[in-house]
Amino acid sequence: MTSVNLEDVVVEYPVHRRAGQAPEVRRALDGVSIRIQPGESFGLVGESGSGKSTTANVIMGLAPVSSGVLSIDGQEVAEFRTPEFRRRVQMVFQDPASSLNPRRRVRSVLRELLSHHKLVPTRLIESRLTELMDMVGLPVSVLDALPGNLSGGQRQRVAIARALAVEPRILIADEAVSALDVSAQAKVINLLADLRDELGLTLIFISHDLAVVRALCDRAAVMYAGQVVECADTETLFTAPQAEYTRRLLNAIPDRPA
Repeated sequence: MTSVNLEDVVVEYPVHRRAGQAPEVRRALDGVSIRIQPGESFGLVGESGSGKSTTANVIMGLAPVSSGVLSIDGQEVAEFRTPEFRRRVQMVFQDPASSLNPRRRVRSVLRELLSHHKLVPTRLIESRLTELMDMVGLPVSVLDALPGNLSGGQRQRVAIARALAVEPRILIADEAVSALDVSAQAKVINLLADLRDELGLTLIFISHDLAVVRALCDRAAVMYAGQVVECADTETLFTAPQAEYTRRLLNAIPDRPA
């Protein structure tokens, strides 16, 4: 199990201006401090532009840190990240249709990953592919399918299998169920919870939907304008929120049919 710690992390991007105008920067994260415990399901919630995905990209190594410290298992992460580090942190994106190559069958994509990273001997690759399908609750026949022949829920499970193929210790799900219908959402949420327990993953779940976060996460950080405005266990966030912004988010949750 793996811990993640961000201390006063700032991320700034240059804003392109016309010739003669003074340079500017846009601050996407403004002093974010978050501590995620080993094996925890941790939620990042907030409206679009609040900094959720930028925080995930910092952990992934996809966003440059202007100042502050990111550490994994107590070790500060340098700018240069080894292939081993990149394997340890994987992300599942919002739209599996756009993150999967429509011209490549599932088997081809997963085989390439296993071969490239030399995670299993060549003679055992087929059995590992079967194991990955079983882990995400898909029939083996899906291996020979193109993404376009699968449902949205099946494609997202394939995306999860792709992330798990490289044996990560941290799995980041960035709005991973928002493009799915309610039934598929519930199945993927249950799958992520089971995988967290079975594989000892540290799960970071990003969503604008507090109800989904409550169903899956142990704790959550509420973000607004690049800052963490509140961080607590999910039940406390729902029953006794401290920040006005958290209360506004809760009030905005639509009533679900009985």
